Amino acid sequence: MQEKSNNKSPVLILAALGVVYGDIGTSPLYALKECFNGANATTLNPTNIYGILSLIFWSLIIIITIKYLLFIMRADNQGEGGILALMQLVLPKNQKKKGKKRFTFIFIIGLFGAALLYGDGVLTPAISVISAVEGLKIATPAFQDYVVPITIIILLFLFWLQSKGTASVGKLFGPIMLVWFSILGILGVYQILQTPEILKALNPNYGFQFILHHGRQTLFVLGAIFLAVTGGEALYADMGHFGISPIRKAWFFVVLPGLVLNYFGQGALLLQHPNLVDNPFYHTAPDWALYPLIIVAMMATIIASQAVISGAFSLTFQAIQLNYLPRLRIFHTSEEHQGQVYLPEVNIVLLIATIAVVLLFKSSSNLAVAYGIAITVTMVITDILAFFVMHKLWKWSIWIVLPVTLFFLIIDGAFLIANGLKFVQGGWFPIMIAAAIFVCFYIWISRLQLIRKRFKKYDTNLSEFTSNFNRNDYANVSGTAVYMTSAILSTPMALQHNLKHNKVIHENVIILEIGLKNHPRVPIKDRMVVDDLGNGFYRVLVKYGYLEEITIPYILSLWRDHDILKNYTKELTFYLARQTILVERGNPLNKFADHLFIVMKTNSLDPTRYFKIPTDKVFEIGIQLEI
Repeated sequence: MQEKSNNKSPVLILAALGVVYGDIGTSPLYALKECFNGANATTLNPTNIYGILSLIFWSLIIIITIKYLLFIMRADNQGEGGILALMQLVLPKNQKKKGKKRFTFIFIIGLFGAALLYGDGVLTPAISVISAVEGLKIATPAFQDYVVPITIIILLFLFWLQSKGTASVGKLFGPIMLVWFSILGILGVYQILQTPEILKALNPNYGFQFILHHGRQTLFVLGAIFLAVTGGEALYADMGHFGISPIRKAWFFVVLPGLVLNYFGQGALLLQHPNLVDNPFYHTAPDWALYPLIIVAMMATIIASQAVISGAFSLTFQAIQLNYLPRLRIFHTSEEHQGQVYLPEVNIVLLIATIAVVLLFKSSSNLAVAYGIAITVTMVITDILAFFVMHKLWKWSIWIVLPVTLFFLIIDGAFLIANGLKFVQGGWFPIMIAAAIFVCFYIWISRLQLIRKRFKKYDTNLSEFTSNFNRNDYANVSGTAVYMTSAILSTPMALQHNLKHNKVIHENVIILEIGLKNHPRVPIKDRMVVDDLGNGFYRVLVKYGYLEEITIPYILSLWRDHDILKNYTKELTFYLARQTILVERGNPLNKFADHLFIVMKTNSLDPTRYFKIPTDKVFEIGIQLEI
């Protein structure tokens, strides 16, 4: 991907603050607090404060700075990030023989990793917003009963705002997040100046000593420490929105300093006032600044949710383009960046699920138990996919690849085990969401493959069909018929059925395939391939990437500039096959999967609306198929 122009760099850095870093930027609201609160909290004393701060600092350095910003973000698919982009990058091109098992393994873990991000997309808005609103309880106990209602009102506003688009949201939220990170740093410096010895926690030895002396309890504490680094996958998924450079600059110059200063400021406060452990973040501020801080924190937590929500939109758009999910309505919210999309159905589902989470868990402490497990599993999957990138794509020696992969796997694996201990208390929730999404992925993909296999018996090679075709056997009519197909060497079922039942053939017949490539975008010079098959038949292949939206009006604009096709852009009729799926008798599990597939297919966007074909130029031919 071409890096954005330098004159736009400050604007993109500001926008990246508003979209990419909201999640990790609001972690100081609850991360350190959870280390010293709850049934499995560690004892509050200076040694433990130094140890936990050391672990938080070095987690930020190793996981976010080194792993994601300096390493994983190099594994971009033509500038795009996210687990689906990474999966497409490392999928074997040849699925046969030796490559088949590796393809299946990468495909399954990649899809499951993508499904896990939806669980994060539900929990992040909930825990971020409710943790900010809980500051009102510190101001006055009178707000105790209003935390959940206020949280829900803020969430309704947040999800309503999504239709305005990532670019607009970034411009609005960027300046607010700049203020937020500045406040984090100022509050931290204010406390550090009073207790400068807290800076000793920069020494990694304090973290090692904490791990060595706390045994099994270390795992419970790591589950809370991990809250400080959530957001790594979200910034990787949003990489295509702004480019690598603005995201890196925002981290090193604004985000990392603000986070480190604030965490150490909270630690300094607890050294002097251990009785304020109930919510050290808000207690770092003077009394007169509490209400303004709560207001800014509420705005920041609205923004915190933006990274995962926009990431969920991008993820769903990619999955639809790759045929992993049924077609949904997609609105492109930016003329400059095709990756910025809004999907209203996804927005509604996320809103309902997020409000349900708030009503179910009711507090940030309860949500912290559920939060993290989905993200850690995704991080482990990212490590595995990165192994294939290093070894197969970058051609690194296996003696370099193995130590690097093991280093990241040991760290992420420790966090995974720590979060896994919280499964029964609430960690099951995001896993349940991920499992439901993965089932939808699997059923949709497997049933589409089954349909293709059933249609295989009707498969007729297009070149053989056209060379043996006798127009005198049918009634010839003027105009041009366009038959859309998913297999360029096959004769479309709609064409075969039209000839069989109507006995009519148009003067010109165009077989159109819109072919997906496993790249984000296809260069315009490679966009279209046209073959003249003779006898009035033409084969047209239009190629696109999984981040591009290809519509019939756009395709017709290409045809008007083509030497052959420009003569056949008038009097067009598009013939589409409308499939009616019937369920065969089978075991209950297969019947359930078949019926779920039918529900998804019935509610998916039909080709006429998805490809924006003029409705007055469409002729549908019904085809029934049993699966």
